[in-house]
Amino acid sequence: MELFAVDGLPEVRPGDDVGELVAERVDLREGDVVCVSHSIVSKAEDRGADLAEFDPGSRARDIAERIGELAGEEKDPRFAQAVLEESAELLTEEPLMLAVTRFGHISVNAGIDRSNVPGSDLLLLPEDPSASAERISETLDAPVVVTDTSGRPFRQGQRGVAIGWAGVPAARDWRGESDRDGRELGVTVEAVVDELAAAANLLTGEGDDGLPVVVVRGFEFGDHEPHDGLFRSPEGDYVRDALREWEYDKQRLRENSE
Repeated sequence: MELFAVDGLPEVRPGDDVGELVAERVDLREGDVVCVSHSIVSKAEDRGADLAEFDPGSRARDIAERIGELAGEEKDPRFAQAVLEESAELLTEEPLMLAVTRFGHISVNAGIDRSNVPGSDLLLLPEDPSASAERISETLDAPVVVTDTSGRPFRQGQRGVAIGWAGVPAARDWRGESDRDGRELGVTVEAVVDELAAAANLLTGEGDDGLPVVVVRGFEFGDHEPHDGLFRSPEGDYVRDALREWEYDKQRLRENSE
C-alpha cells in the first residue's frame, strides 16, 4: 500500500466542486481511496463564519467566563455560542467544551477551526460529512473519506480521524474469524476509515503544508463483514454516561496525580 498527496490544489472557495478540483490533478486507479481534509469540504460548502454572527446567550457567557477563569485569560462568549449551536450536546463545559456534533462525532469545540480560514473567523465542520463524501465519491468514481484531526482520551496528541465516508465501509468486522491459534475472535471491529485518515494525516500535516487531499493506493478491505457503526451509540456508551455526571475539580485532579 502507498499514499501520496495531490499537489497543486488552489485555495478552495464557496461553491467550488472539490471532486472536480481533485479529478483535474490526479489520475485515479481502480481501488484508490481518496482522503479529503474537511477544511476544503467546509470551505466549498460555505461553512466559514464570523464571530459577529453569533449572539451569545446566558449559557455561552457562563461557559466562556468559567473557562476564562481557569485559563487565566478572557474567552469570547461568541465562540462558546458557536460551539453550542453546532452541537447536539455538550458532555463537558469546563475546562473544555467536549461536544457531540449533530452527525455523531465527538470533538472539542465541535471541531470548529480558527486557523487557515482566510476571510472568516471560524470554519465549521460540514453539516453532513458522509453526504459530502458521497457527492465527491460520485464525481471521482472512487471511495472517499472526509477527515479531521482530534485528540484521544488517555493519550497526548492529535491524530487523523474519519468524520464522513462513502464507497468504503467504516470498519471490517473480525468477529467470528479465528486468530493464529484457532481461537474465535469475539469483539474485534477494526475502524479502517479512521486508520486511513490517520495515515493520510501524516502527509496532509497540521500547519501550512497545503496538502488537503491524499490518495491511498493498494488498500484492500479483504474478505470481512463490512460495518458502518463508527460512531458509538449513546446506549451502552459508559464513558459518555460518566461524563454527563462528571464535574471539573482542579484540586481533586491534582491530589489524584500525587
